[in-house]
Amino acid sequence: MTIGLPRAMLFYRYGALWETFFKELGCDVVISGETSRQTLCDGIKYSIDECCLPSKIYMGHVYSLIGRCDYILVPRVAGYDGKNDVCVKFNALCDIVRNTFETARVLDYNIDIAGGETELRAFLRMGLILGKSAAHTLSAYRKARLAQAAEDRRKSELQEKALSRRDGMKILIVSHPYNNYDRLIGRPVSRYIEKLGGICVFADAADRVKSLRLSRELSESLYWLYNKELVGAIRLLEDRVDGIILLTAFPCGPDSLVNELILRKSLKVPTINILLDELQAEAGLQTRIESFMDIIGERARAAKAAQGPKEEAAVLCSARKR
Repeated sequence: MTIGLPRAMLFYRYGALWETFFKELGCDVVISGETSRQTLCDGIKYSIDECCLPSKIYMGHVYSLIGRCDYILVPRVAGYDGKNDVCVKFNALCDIVRNTFETARVLDYNIDIAGGETELRAFLRMGLILGKSAAHTLSAYRKARLAQAAEDRRKSELQEKALSRRDGMKILIVSHPYNNYDRLIGRPVSRYIEKLGGICVFADAADRVKSLRLSRELSESLYWLYNKELVGAIRLLEDRVDGIILLTAFPCGPDSLVNELILRKSLKVPTINILLDELQAEAGLQTRIESFMDIIGERARAAKAAQGPKEEAAVLCSARKR
C-alpha cells in the first residue's frame, strides 16, 4: 500500500506526523516534489480563479501524485477546541479534490473538536480503512506524535540559534509554513534576505502555546487559529528582531484581514507587507526586500550616531564628578 502526501498546505505543519504514521502501519509513502512553475500551472488549470494561491499549488501537487500511489491523503480540518477554527479551505479541500479528480483515490480524516471528532479518533478510523487493527493503529499514532514533537523541537532549536547570533540583521517572516517553505513562492524571500546578509526568523517556528496566548494583546476576537499563532509570535519575538516581513498570499481573506490589523496595531518594529501571487516576478520581490533592509540599516546607523554624543556626554559628566 502506497500513500501519497502532497507537499503543500498542512504538510508543512504535520508532515512528520503523517509520514511516520503510515510507515509504522507498514505503508510506503511518496511525497510530491518541490513546487515548480509547472506545479502551479497544473493547479491553476484545475482550480477556479477565486481560489487562493496556496490552494492552487495544492491542487497541482495532488495532480502530480495521481497514478503514483494507492491513496492520496487529503485531510479535512474544521476546527480545534474552543474558538480555534481554521480557514474554510482546510474544511473544503477534501471535497474539492474528490470532485475535481474523479480517478484519484482520496484518503481523508476529519478533525472537528466542537463536533466530537478528535485527531486520535480520526487516525484510528484511517487505520481501519487501511485494514489495520486498532492496537497497531494506536501504536503508530503515538510514535507519529512523538516524531512530530521532535521535528517541532528541532525547528525551535534552529530558530533559537538564529536569534542568538550577533551578526546580521534579523528579519521575522510572518506567514504560514506552506508559504514560507514553498520553493516557488516563499523560499525566494528567505534566500534573498540571506544573500543580503540578513538572518531569517520564522513566526511559525515560535512556541505555539505562548503565541496563542499573546495574540489576545492584539485582538480578543481574532477568529482563525493559525493566524492567531502568527500574530502572537510577533509579540513573542518583536524585541529580538530588526524588521518584520508579512507575506500575504493572494487572495487569502484571513491573511488580508489579519495582516492589515498587524500593520495598524503593531508599530514597534519596521514592518512591510508583500503580496504573493501567481504572476510575481523575483526582480520586484528583491527590490522591495533590499529597500526594506536598507531602510532598517539606515535607521540603526542613525540611532547609533545619535546615541554616540549622549554616551560621550555621560562619560564626561562622570569624570567631572570624580
